[in-house]
Amino acid sequence: MYKPTFTTILVQKLFQSQLYMKFAIIKERKNPPDRRVVFSPEKLAEARAQFPQAEFVVESSDIRVFPDEAYQALGFEVTDNVSDCDVMIGVKEVPIENLIPNKKYFYFSHTIKKQPYNRKLLLAMLERNIEMYDHETIVKQNGGRLIGFGRYAGLVGAYNGFRALGLRDGLFNLPKVETLADLEAVKAELDKITLPNIKILLTGTGKVALGAKEILDHLKIKEVSDALYLTTEFTEPVYVMADVMEYAKRADGKVGDKWEFYKDPTGYVSNFMPYAKETNFFIAGHFYGNNAPYLFTREDAKSPDFKINLVADISCDVDGPVASTLKASTIADPFYGYHVETEKEVAFNAKDAITVMAVDNLPCELPKDASEGFGEMFLKHVIPSFFNNDKNEILKRAKITTSDSKLTPRFTYLQDYVDGEK
Repeated sequence: MYKPTFTTILVQKLFQSQLYMKFAIIKERKNPPDRRVVFSPEKLAEARAQFPQAEFVVESSDIRVFPDEAYQALGFEVTDNVSDCDVMIGVKEVPIENLIPNKKYFYFSHTIKKQPYNRKLLLAMLERNIEMYDHETIVKQNGGRLIGFGRYAGLVGAYNGFRALGLRDGLFNLPKVETLADLEAVKAELDKITLPNIKILLTGTGKVALGAKEILDHLKIKEVSDALYLTTEFTEPVYVMADVMEYAKRADGKVGDKWEFYKDPTGYVSNFMPYAKETNFFIAGHFYGNNAPYLFTREDAKSPDFKINLVADISCDVDGPVASTLKASTIADPFYGYHVETEKEVAFNAKDAITVMAVDNLPCELPKDASEGFGEMFLKHVIPSFFNNDKNEILKRAKITTSDSKLTPRFTYLQDYVDGEK
């Protein structure tokens, strides 16, 4: 009779421990409620088919865009207790009281920029020996984001900007995105409107900006070069997509370099005013890094040459690079006005005001499409890392806290935040 050796048993146990893992799709508990989920039922079924050594269960939820029954119909266990799972996968912050010790968690923790309001959450994860993987820290070797909801923020943000234009000027009445079934329905509503002769500036070249561009292109708005945009009057709506080296320049007058700027933007100043003199509608789809120059200031907005009267600030950095963004707005109340002279909030359609759309959770308005797109990226980049020995080091780069209550080397810069020094 065959008796496995000690070495064989050890190898088998190691193999099993590495390959079997139980994942939970957790319920979203943060308020206001978020209907998004990392995996749609269909995408979760794909994950199960690709990785039969993984088990997936779904925590019951009455707010998720896909009902419990949709997961059950595909054979997934739906339960109120996921405490026996190894990996917890969610979208927004998990309330401290709901954190289960000694687990791996994936969600947007909003801690990596030392956000004061979530310091206690990071402390709780350390105290409970939780391995935290933030969706924002799931990156390529060069630091580029692998997953996110950026495209959907861009899509909804641009749509909302046109909705504000229609309401403010009495041109058309687009419905709220949250009342529409999906992206196809959003685009169908856009097919019904006629735009005035306006010039639109879109900043950025990443997923957010490309999402906004998708809306502009669907509306068949003509894209023009920077040179034409800055020097030509048009008889039709047009837009320009400006990269950082168009709206920022080196202070010493030398030729700028985008990668130099990303590494250290302190030697740069804004070159935004040439655009502001030609723009009616500004869509802010750029990423704003620490120490980068503001695009426009409150004083800039007071210039008689400043023509922007509508801003869809998808980036939504409050009191920062876009001076008119006084606060984040909400899905329920998405628009407000910025009075240029008083620098105060006024009605979104007030005279001499810049109309502002600055909703900071835009993808929540399109939960079905956003969830489907996010799950596709998560399945492609994250789940395989659990079963290929993390060969691309995606998990290693993403991990913020360890199972022995420490920050990982990549995130030791958060130690003073943990200690309460900042």
